[in-house]
Amino acid sequence: MLLAAVAAAAGLSAENYPYRSDVLWVTVPDHAEWVYNTGENARVEVQLYKYGIPQDGVVVSYELGGDMMPADASGSVTLKNGRAVIDMGTMLQPGFRDCRMTAEIGGKTYRHHVKVGFSPERIEAYTPLPDDFAEFWNAGKASLAKLPLDYTRERVEKYCTDKIDCYLIKLQINDRRQCIYGYLFYPKGAQPGSCPVVLTPPGAGIKTIKEPLRHKYYAEAGFIRFEIEIHGLHPDIPEERFAEISNAFNGRENGYLSNGLDNRDNYYMRRVYLACVRSIDLLTSLPEWDGRNVIVQGGSQGGALSLITAGLDSRVTACVANHPALSDMARYMSGSGGGYPHFFRVAGMDTPEKLLTMAYYDVVNFSRFITAPTYITWGYNDDTCPPTTSWAVYNTLTCPKEALITPINEHWTSEDTERGHLEWIKKHLK
Repeated sequence: MLLAAVAAAAGLSAENYPYRSDVLWVTVPDHAEWVYNTGENARVEVQLYKYGIPQDGVVVSYELGGDMMPADASGSVTLKNGRAVIDMGTMLQPGFRDCRMTAEIGGKTYRHHVKVGFSPERIEAYTPLPDDFAEFWNAGKASLAKLPLDYTRERVEKYCTDKIDCYLIKLQINDRRQCIYGYLFYPKGAQPGSCPVVLTPPGAGIKTIKEPLRHKYYAEAGFIRFEIEIHGLHPDIPEERFAEISNAFNGRENGYLSNGLDNRDNYYMRRVYLACVRSIDLLTSLPEWDGRNVIVQGGSQGGALSLITAGLDSRVTACVANHPALSDMARYMSGSGGGYPHFFRVAGMDTPEKLLTMAYYDVVNFSRFITAPTYITWGYNDDTCPPTTSWAVYNTLTCPKEALITPINEHWTSEDTERGHLEWIKKHLK
């Protein structure tokens, strides 16, 4: 089932619906869902307001190009009564086209963009499936299974309420004594065998677990939720220390997402993917687990890790992912935009060894093995996890699946969308 939520207004810089901004862009494609058939021409009406007043006579310059690709056409239009129409052309192959606009008002330059899709339901993943993909990951899981489940648990009073209890978990993830941390939230007074469990992996970066109580409504609704980090860093480290660590060890040329990418056995993310399986081991060992429901849910890198875990671990019974990262990462080789972390923006990342390792760690290949019902949300204006790659993942899934597409969204989701995830999960409990 494919749901569409289309909004009309768009904003400046990195996000739409700008807060307390004097200027507002509105871009309205002439197809309501922002989707066209290949070969069909796309036209977008552009509106620009300052203080809510249509900007007459302002020149809007624009560039057109494929999703995350350099411009292949450019031009300009002059606003009349605050409006003009831009012809975005067409695409002969399934994909997305981006219109990137600039306008100068009062000596200041304002920017916006809008992407429209052409037969996106026909987008195919570029990344190939290695012949021994399943064997490689089955060997990793078998090695992990030999390791006894080892963790510590400490009550965290500052995140406990009258409805939920919180514990800080330190979980060993391999035989080298490496670990991850996570906050484990319980409904107050949870009884044995009563609670579905939810694993929530993090977005990208080296950072603390921010706002642990943001999703407290999961525990309030009777779920046990485990929100994790992936680097083995205590979440109470001051934020400025996290920034120092990230600056030192997470640059574009030496970040964790490229660490060891020449070798599938030594790649940094191998331990992260298996840590998610170990987290499921922990959750299913809890006496309060209901013995049936195991959910994974996350956004961006966390959305990727949710899909990966669902593909790796048959215990997962439902999966929810926002705009997944790590998806069709090698797609740049085909002349189309690929997934975060956009390795090909750095010279030397297209070697045969790196491309092969990417295939073992790409979301599209784990998606081929997912059997649990899966719900994915994404926006079209996203330049972090572009829509082409989210569609590639969605089209690869053969499990029961649903999508909520919010075209105007950049790399964000609304609070309503986030709460909608829980409602979807409730409907898919066993």
